[in-house]
Amino acid sequence: MNDILYILLRRLRAPLITLIVVYAVAILGMTLIPGRDPDGNVWYMSFFHAFYFVSFMGSTIGFGEIPYEFSDAQRMWVLVAIYASVIAWLYGIGTTLAVFQDGSFVRLLKLRRFVAQVRQLSEPFYLVCGYGMTGSIVVRELISRGVRAVVIDLDQQRIDALELAGLTLEVPALCADAALPDVLDYAGLQSRHCQGVLALTNNDNVNLAIAIASKLLYPKRQVISRSENDVTTANLGSFGTDLVVDPFSAYAEYVALAAHSPHRHLVFDWLMNADHRPLSSVYRHAQGRWIVCGYGRFGRNVARELVSDRIEVTLIDPLPDNIQGMDNAVLGVGTEAQTLQQARIEDAVGIVAGTANDADNLSIIMTARQLNPKLMTVVRQNQSANELVFRNSRCDFIMQPGRIIASRILAQMKTPLLSRFIAELMLQDEVWAHTLVNRMSAMVGGEALYSQALSVDRQQAPAVVALLGAGQEVKLLTLMRNPNARKETRPCFPLMLVREGQVRLLPGELTLLQPGDQLLFCGQRRALEPILWIAENDNLLHYVLTGEDAWQSPIQRWLNRGSGMERR
Repeated sequence: MNDILYILLRRLRAPLITLIVVYAVAILGMTLIPGRDPDGNVWYMSFFHAFYFVSFMGSTIGFGEIPYEFSDAQRMWVLVAIYASVIAWLYGIGTTLAVFQDGSFVRLLKLRRFVAQVRQLSEPFYLVCGYGMTGSIVVRELISRGVRAVVIDLDQQRIDALELAGLTLEVPALCADAALPDVLDYAGLQSRHCQGVLALTNNDNVNLAIAIASKLLYPKRQVISRSENDVTTANLGSFGTDLVVDPFSAYAEYVALAAHSPHRHLVFDWLMNADHRPLSSVYRHAQGRWIVCGYGRFGRNVARELVSDRIEVTLIDPLPDNIQGMDNAVLGVGTEAQTLQQARIEDAVGIVAGTANDADNLSIIMTARQLNPKLMTVVRQNQSANELVFRNSRCDFIMQPGRIIASRILAQMKTPLLSRFIAELMLQDEVWAHTLVNRMSAMVGGEALYSQALSVDRQQAPAVVALLGAGQEVKLLTLMRNPNARKETRPCFPLMLVREGQVRLLPGELTLLQPGDQLLFCGQRRALEPILWIAENDNLLHYVLTGEDAWQSPIQRWLNRGSGMERR
């Protein structure tokens, strides 16, 4: 507030001096000009009466001649004082309005209000730098989970969009350059309530600066960043960034997985995306050659992943330098039937429209379908404004960078153990993945599949740890019991058990738990929530183990057994 008052007083210095001088001269004149009392005696107004009179005269509240009627000389001086004070007030009010409309002063007011909002946060929050498609999805999901967020973006229109988003919790937001350490500090980077920093701008250098500042100022805090450049990705990983997401590389791996391992791809898709692909999509898979249109950042990554999996690829690109010296390459955009025919579209099994132009990508897909209706189609969406058109394009895969990054980040924030399971998944064969995806399908049907991690420690599972410490056994199945009917199990099952660094995939339900175990479950959302309740609540855990209420006395338990009132 000191800065605001200083700027305000500096900008209003001339109007304030003018008002003071006008009032001082008017008051002095009123005390020097003689008047007459009712008896005809000469009198002079005191400074108090002069100040009182000039005060209500200058503010146009009213008029009255005090304590006696004025002489002509006094009235002439009052006329001069009236016009002078009105002009001074107009000058002062006009200057004040101009100051409050000045861009720099308004930004300073917003900054002070933003800093005050951040300091008032007394619960955990995430600092989100960049409110584009990715940032908006992440913030919306965080707020839906009851987690607070603070947003920084360089585009005022995005900040305005955040204010109009209708979120259930207030999100402090600031239009500023997140690459500046001072801005990050204003946003609560060093606050003890800040749980992590998300660098989600569309500029790799800015994301790198955010990650470096975060790790230097608070090394143990979680930092997640997006990156669209291999050099930046390597740089971010070199100083311990917790998660780096390259949307082009990530989606290229996703497409390549669908091309050569459809069942593993489906397991990955069901765990990472709430709107997962149907089980029937796996039967569209066919071995064969793929065509990649556009050999830019996305096309290069897709072609590299496909070739590494021993899949034949034909490239189409309009720039001769991009495909110079390549055998399976065609010069062109891919929107013309002639170009696609040169690439032998008739005997291809899939096509990737990966140019930087949305209209070209849709045109490529439409032309390719006419020539080969059985193609598996992958299209890149560059502009979020075109989502309606792409959603109705009937493509098998739509590459939306913002959504890809958001899904990876949200999965990392909610269930960090999921990333380890995905890595183990890639080491398994198709038969194993086929069995798992069938089990998932039988568990959730057409509903979304969710995951839940649990560490058997005093923070997340104090009730389980207490029983294990007392020498009692607790089976994995216990955590999957129905808290309202203990003989029933909920629609969920364990995906992974990590014990002393060793990974066990799909552990048996009769596995005995040990302190320090890390568990990953999957299933319906409503089925996963009670896992944490049972693990941390002594009474609930006692009930699912014994069928008895831990708070009942022995006599109450005997009476309940006799009357058949024991919960089942």
